Amino acid sequence: MQATEASEIGQSAPDFRLKGPGGHFLTLSEHRGRKNVVLVFYPLAFSPVCSHQLLVIQKDLDAFRLLDAEVFGISVDSHYANEAFARQLRISFPLLSDFRRETSTAYGVLNPEKLYSGRAVFVIDKQGRIAYKEQSPAPGDVDQIPSVAQALDALARLS
Repeated sequence: MQATEASEIGQSAPDFRLKGPGGHFLTLSEHRGRKNVVLVFYPLAFSPVCSHQLLVIQKDLDAFRLLDAEVFGISVDSHYANEAFARQLRISFPLLSDFRRETSTAYGVLNPEKLYSGRAVFVIDKQGRIAYKEQSPAPGDVDQIPSVAQALDALARLS
């Protein structure tokens, strides 16, 4: 299902400018030199496995923040759909809209047949390099969502 060439560990993370809550744009580069960033790609808002994945991240959000990381969810849904999805799940981290599919393509997670991203997690260090990535081989399988514990371990190694 790999759609595009994947961004690899050690490479500079592709920058993005995506609409988040309230239609405000957020970029990766605004965090460079200040915070680690965790990108959580999920295929579609309101789907059962995506709901489960984001709730698992939300449960451990304080652990991510203690490791000096900002967490962003990214899907191809509109920012309006992502806002409603976040409200429904009580997600407190920003869900960003990759409506043009540019970010999913840049990170190598876009499925060109379905036109949405796979399920993946990227940890990006304060210098803007990819420090960790995990992509699910079966995005529809709840037992194969990327590991929160491994993402947290990757962040801890950056400290």
